[in-house]
Amino acid sequence: MSERPAGTASVQAYLLLLPAFVLLVAFTHYPAVATLIDSFFSTPKGSRPARWVGLENYEVMLADPVFWKAATNNLWFALATIPLSIGLALVMALWVNERIAGRGFLRMAYFTPTVLPMIAVANIWLFFYTPGYGLLEQITGLFGLPSHNWLGDQRTALGAITVVAVWKEAGFFMIFYLAALQSLNPNLREAAAIEGASRWYFFRRIQWPLLMPTTLFVMINAVINAVRMVDHVVVLTRGGPDNASTLLLYHLFTVGFSFWDTGYASAITVVLLAVLAAVALFQFFVLDRKVHYR
Repeated sequence: MSERPAGTASVQAYLLLLPAFVLLVAFTHYPAVATLIDSFFSTPKGSRPARWVGLENYEVMLADPVFWKAATNNLWFALATIPLSIGLALVMALWVNERIAGRGFLRMAYFTPTVLPMIAVANIWLFFYTPGYGLLEQITGLFGLPSHNWLGDQRTALGAITVVAVWKEAGFFMIFYLAALQSLNPNLREAAAIEGASRWYFFRRIQWPLLMPTTLFVMINAVINAVRMVDHVVVLTRGGPDNASTLLLYHLFTVGFSFWDTGYASAITVVLLAVLAAVALFQFFVLDRKVHYR
């Protein structure tokens, strides 16, 4: 049987990669470069074309109090959702990994919020938070507590959205932890039991270090989810009251599609992508070296 020339095999490999390469350039790299260029131009309006404004859009962003409010809200939102969703996912995975009655049902119940559409989830929780007759109001009413508008109060609006995000994300992250736990050698548990190690000691000294690569992967996804949250905000609060629950992506959506200021929206997008890129580089090149055994 004659072998193919090396050049023919190389051309065939590039042709196989071509569709994915075209999609990557068309829908990822080109939009990113185009957005960067648009951030240095004004927004075209009617017969007036876009003109070069340099860093003016970024100066407007730095002077925009709504942007800084959204950035602060997003920071608090991330600081709450990332550890809570990861911690809850780990606890659920450890529980359903044990040989307990109804383990299959529990796994399905924990994962169900993940497969629900985000808009549907937001509408379900909208009913929970509805003042007067919502499920949460009925529960608090049993204890004689006064009615409260959870989504209409500046003190609780962001926290209410945070609870919804954690409820939806924890089941998704649980699947990765459960898969990692099931891939661990069962002899480790037997050896620890023979040595008299407690469950807490076994988890802290053996399981948790071995789960660190999975934790890094889950953390990256949690950071991305914390920044791209917009569906729940649109349905539940629309950023209110008084921008108390406005997140960066919702502010970007409002600027770009409600006020149609594409130049300013492009500047916000560039800053958002730069922050995500910096976080991703830190996670891959700093944290990644600390979680894998060499």
